[in-house]
Parts: sequence; structure tokens; C-alpha cells
Amino acid sequence: MAINSVQVCDNIGSMWGVSVKDYKLDGVQTDLQDLLVAVSKQRANAVEQEVTPLSKRMEARNDLLEKFGNALAELTKIQASFKSDDPGSKDMTGWMSSSTASLLKTLGYSPTTISNISEGDYKDTEKRPDFYYSSADRSYSANKKTIEGMIQSVKSKIDGLNTDAQSDMTRLQSLVDRRDEAYSTATNLMTDVSDTRSNAIRNM
Repeated sequence: MAINSVQVCDNIGSMWGVSVKDYKLDGVQTDLQDLLVAVSKQRANAVEQEVTPLSKRMEARNDLLEKFGNALAELTKIQASFKSDDPGSKDMTGWMSSSTASLLKTLGYSPTTISNISEGDYKDTEKRPDFYYSSADRSYSANKKTIEGMIQSVKSKIDGLNTDAQSDMTRLQSLVDRRDEAYSTATNLMTDVSDTRSNAIRNM
């Protein structure tokens, strides 16, 4: 006796309590197998839509961590250039790069611009701003106490970025687990459908 797909679907329907006619995909009648494939794709796509921006955010943060790490290394080197017995008042011996100065601006350290440190009151280091940019020398400089404050601020920023990175790593792992679960569930359901159809055919 010939067995057609309608008979098989009717047998599955009697076993599962549903009919192939119960399933529609975008308004189009479809069988259970195609529906499960569509569902698995939809779940995977939903996860990927979260993974992509999260990955980009993590990449941007890693880049920022590298920049702040370089700035910390530079500031630590500047700190070491001061005399060990210096009280940290106005010994302006440490100059920094423009890249580090730009990062420090994001932390609230804005330098005072002066034209020439060799003129007027600025000849006396005690009268110079704690953090300044010399337009004549095109360089940034700060006293020891300010440098030490900058170091602490940069360290705090790095700690905050690392905390955020750990949270995003946990989130990313959760998304990966969800994606794997979606594929695993779809695969298991497909296997169940195949077994059910095979059993229905054998019982006819």
C-alpha cells in the first residue's frame, strides 16, 4: 500500500494532537520540520544581534584599556623623574606626550595654556600652574603632586574598565550558551520529528 505524506502527517497529528495545517510561517502553511528550522534560525539571529554590538563594545574598551595603560606607564616614568626628596610643590621636571594629555582631559585634567615659561612670572616655577601647556615649546608639564593625582585617576579608570570588561565577558558567555542551546534544541527536535515519522510509517 502506498503511503503519502498526508497520511504520515495525519498519523503524527493523532500522536501529537496537532495537524500540519496548524503550522504557518509568515502566513504560509508549512510542515513542522521547516517550522523548527525557521525557529532555530530566528533564535540564533536574535542572539547574534546582541553579540555583534557587544563584541564591538568590548573591542573599543580593550583599545581604551591599552591607551590608558600606556598613559599610566608614561606617568609613572614621569613620577620617577622627580627628586625623591622633592616636596611635590612646583618642580616642573616631567613633560608628557599629547596623547596622554588628551586622555587626561577625559578625566577632568585640563591644562592651562601659557605662551612662554621663560617670560614674566612663569620664570619662577612656584608661580606656574599645576598642569599647563606651553604653546612656545608645544609641550605639557605638571608638578609632582598633580602627576601623582593623575596616576591615581588613571588607575581608577583602568579598574572601572576592567570591571566592565568582566561583566561583558559574562554576558557574552551567556549569549554563546543561549546560541548553543538554541541549536541543540532544534537538532533534538528535528531528530524527534524524524523518529516520530519513521514510527508512524512502520505502524501503518
